[in-house]
Amino acid sequence: MWSFLKQTILDFSEDNCPRMAAALAYYTVFSLAPLLIIIIAICGFLWDPADIRGTVAREVQSVVGADGARQIDVMLDNATRSEGGVTASVLSAVMLLWGATGLVGQLQAALNETWEVRPDPEQGGIRNFVIKRVLSLAMILGVAFLLLVSLVLSSVLAAAGDTIAGRLPEGFSQPLLQTLYAVASTLVIAMLIAVMFKFLPDAHVRWRDVAVGALLTAVLFTVGKFAMGAYLGSKNMESTYGAAGSLALILVWVYYTAMIFLLGAEFTQVWAKRIGPGVKPADGAVKVVSKTVREPAEQKPSYLGV
Repeated sequence: MWSFLKQTILDFSEDNCPRMAAALAYYTVFSLAPLLIIIIAICGFLWDPADIRGTVAREVQSVVGADGARQIDVMLDNATRSEGGVTASVLSAVMLLWGATGLVGQLQAALNETWEVRPDPEQGGIRNFVIKRVLSLAMILGVAFLLLVSLVLSSVLAAAGDTIAGRLPEGFSQPLLQTLYAVASTLVIAMLIAVMFKFLPDAHVRWRDVAVGALLTAVLFTVGKFAMGAYLGSKNMESTYGAAGSLALILVWVYYTAMIFLLGAEFTQVWAKRIGPGVKPADGAVKVVSKTVREPAEQKPSYLGV
């Protein structure tokens, strides 16, 4: 196992994953509100939108605190404010959709770079563009579905809380429910990451390899969520960044999440290479091979004997 981790960290550094995570964090800040609005709207057909928004707020607050959660709530309010008639509303909807799918496109580009594949430049650019946007929409629908699954699990655990509390000694029911919720949410996150690893990049990888990498990534994310919550809770960002303190909290949280996501992608690639056939380019994609070429030093002219 140590050799897996060592190679993963080496690849993580060589592929400049911290730089890619920073770019993803920056892009996410501008795409977060559109993405959440669309997901809440989709889930609203089957669940109370207020409950969905409350769940999102609680999850965010558990990591970045009340100030960060309020900042995201303000972003959602501003993004959903409709002014200027039908034309403005249509343009606003188009921009929301573009921003939300753009984030998924950036995740795809990051996974392609991590797994050393890319779309074949000799094949149609418009076709690839359309496919990516359709895939992005499908991914958003998948996120909405998993959010609904998470809400159902939360409701089931909450309903079972009284029954469990009556059967266990006092003081044991609450830790047990928290553990069950952490395990359930980790499995939901693992499902989402597995789908992203399997379908987002322009690559073929076995489900069994994806499952291992996704589960490890989800565990790291869950453990890191509590660690980041404790760390950010002990820091007074507002004293350092002033009015931008809440935004700084969100940036740090998203940056850490992106780092974990890319680290899991690197581990998945290492696992697939050593245990299975590896990561192969999908149809319409090519393998990217990096090669360092040193140019010969220039021969300085000699004037002796000339």
